[in-house]
Amino acid sequence: MNSILLEAEELDDAGRASLRDHRAQHIREVLRVGSGRQLRVGVIDGPMGIGVVESMDTECVVLRCELEDKTPPRPRVDLLLALPRPKVLKRMWAPLASIGVGRILLTNAWKVERNYFDTHVLRSEFYRAALIEGLEQARDTRLPIVSIHKQLKVLLEDELDFLVGDVKRLVADPAASDRVRDVVEVGCEKRALVAIGPEGGWIDDELQLLSRHGFARVGLGPRILRTEAATITTLGLLHDRLWI
Repeated sequence: MNSILLEAEELDDAGRASLRDHRAQHIREVLRVGSGRQLRVGVIDGPMGIGVVESMDTECVVLRCELEDKTPPRPRVDLLLALPRPKVLKRMWAPLASIGVGRILLTNAWKVERNYFDTHVLRSEFYRAALIEGLEQARDTRLPIVSIHKQLKVLLEDELDFLVGDVKRLVADPAASDRVRDVVEVGCEKRALVAIGPEGGWIDDELQLLSRHGFARVGLGPRILRTEAATITTLGLLHDRLWI
């Protein structure tokens, strides 16, 4: 945990927050700081800043926070992800927030099991906590916007333009000859959206549908990667190209 994230309502008018949960435990037992020490803090979907430990006991840590004027920008990369197995998605939430995504669109695909949509891992109270954990690691405050779409065709034809606008669109395809660097120029001013398929891959009809909606196919080489590895690797490559 490289920063302590707070809900806006946890701050009083004087900028103080009283913590009694895992964050207080982390400050006491991991950071081992005392009164007067400074910590990096942030408000979820708000500014970063410095928190000074005003008091501490076995139950409560009181921070007095001084926040910056500006909120960090939302990450410039979005993710369209064919819903993976619940235990895989559970592991992915925090790393996705850490590496930085502005929006996560979870969708159905031909090789996605329909019962995956019934998992508790898709409940906002579950994934929000995991996303915050990832933001605390990365020293960011911007929660990814998560949406769930049970029909890929409807998402692409009726919803995507409204949700993401004019962005650079890519789809990961092991058979593609182009790489991310061939499709996205260094310092590209547009946001980027990458589509990652299920473990069994996109079927041909899905790839054609994605292509018709502006997705350029990109590959990561001849190796077939699991969803986690393909997603994080592609996101990292995109961030490198968009880094201004």
